[in-house]
Amino acid sequence: MQRIVFLLLLFITIVSGASAQRKNASEFGDIDVDMLRKLQIAQMAITQLYVDSVDQNKLAEDAINGMLSKLDPHSSYTNAKETKKLNEPLEGNFEGIGVQFNILEDTLVVIQTISKGPCEKAGIVAGDRFVTCDSQTIAGVKLERDSIMRLLRGPKGTKVTLGVARRGNPDLIYFTIKRDKIPVNTLGASYMITPTVGYIELDRFGATSGKEVEDAIKELQKEGMKDLILDLTNNGGGYLGAAFEVANQFLKKGDLVVYTEGRTSGKQVFNAEGGGMFPDGRVVVLVDEYTASAAEIVSGAIQDHDRGTIVGRRTFGKGLVQRPIDLPDGSMIRLTVSHYYTPSGRCIQKPYVKGEKDEYSQDLNNRFTHGELSCVDSIHLDSTKVYHTLKEGRTVYGGGGIMPDIFVPLDTTTYSKYYLALRRLNLFNSISLKLVDRERKTLKKQYKNFDDYLAKYEIPQDVIDDIIAQAKEKGVEPKDEDELAATLPDVRFILKALVAYDVWDRNEYFRIINTKSDIVKAGLKVLEE
Repeated sequence: MQRIVFLLLLFITIVSGASAQRKNASEFGDIDVDMLRKLQIAQMAITQLYVDSVDQNKLAEDAINGMLSKLDPHSSYTNAKETKKLNEPLEGNFEGIGVQFNILEDTLVVIQTISKGPCEKAGIVAGDRFVTCDSQTIAGVKLERDSIMRLLRGPKGTKVTLGVARRGNPDLIYFTIKRDKIPVNTLGASYMITPTVGYIELDRFGATSGKEVEDAIKELQKEGMKDLILDLTNNGGGYLGAAFEVANQFLKKGDLVVYTEGRTSGKQVFNAEGGGMFPDGRVVVLVDEYTASAAEIVSGAIQDHDRGTIVGRRTFGKGLVQRPIDLPDGSMIRLTVSHYYTPSGRCIQKPYVKGEKDEYSQDLNNRFTHGELSCVDSIHLDSTKVYHTLKEGRTVYGGGGIMPDIFVPLDTTTYSKYYLALRRLNLFNSISLKLVDRERKTLKKQYKNFDDYLAKYEIPQDVIDDIIAQAKEKGVEPKDEDELAATLPDVRFILKALVAYDVWDRNEYFRIINTKSDIVKAGLKVLEE
């Protein structure tokens, strides 16, 4: 009874407070104070009067998600844990021990240590296995990858003691490692793909992307680069500021990179500052259906200024800008506040219906089904949104991503069904890891450099037999000998690339993978012509 009386008094206070504030509602702009009070009353009523106990935090999160679900597809909410996980790849660093690892037979195996990081300084080497972490066993106990990450990471300056198994040592070796800031690179690869053409692959647009690209260009120019291929395939975007910094490397001072405009945010214009490392050489930008957001800003700026050639397939089509809104408990709302527009004035956001996120998420599947990814004639651009590039006056379109200047179809016949089934089983990664773990020292000794490896190394037949046997145990077999014969060259190819990644680094992985990439080949052809 006391609770009911208390609630009634509280409700009266809230309602009367709302009435008083309604007189000054203009102070709150578009905010309807009555609706805010309504939400408060609903939350309090459910918490205090509902028949069963409720989780107030979940109740609030469900309310936030419910509101955002009725907006555009890119406005979202993440709890504190999810927010930290999402931000780390973009912020340029995290706090931990500095090691790249994979899980082999339920044991963490070190692939590489981060250069000058805590693990390297302590003496951890590739091939080491982490068995214990602060006396807690983490090997052979089926811990999830995220759980292991939580144990290894921690605030800068804190320490963790690892029990390490190393080949040739009968007992565990113990290392006490002091955690530190660990850099997170957004640049995946940078090398000379021909004697005069440099290649840069950018995974995403994070806080350090501008500097990483600038440094990569400097190094490639030292090696004789005259022209550049910038690979933005599979790049889902990131920070708008990072997109501006990368685009600035290629544009002249004063060139418009992008502008944004929203209902309440006003118009913001971003012009190139000049002083970029590559304002004159020829540029080819590689894109595909997964190229999105900040990656589309760079692609659109280069295309609109006729600064380079866009090669690949129509990009994702995300032309909305999200503003992060930090909440007191570390959670975050990413709220769409404006559209961005390329220099020619086009918004490349693809169509959507508010609240219908499931349909929006099926867009790429629909493109594949309709044949757009494999046939340029199946692409239907919005004829009501025609724009022109700023120097040559070429026709470009808004309302659905960046359409490349040169279309490269997705070859759906490249791989056999058997190969695709093997890939779905994740056998390539696990088998290559076992191979490197067993042969790392032999490979390093036998092949003094990567070029030697590239020219001479062949995947052993017993490894191929192992893949076939493991797949058979899981019910995956080729339909006949012809399919098996057609699949094995592709299996050897991807395994050789994965071994190169584990023994050397991602540069060497891309040097192999790119030899079979149709988009990369098309980009090189542009520069050859």
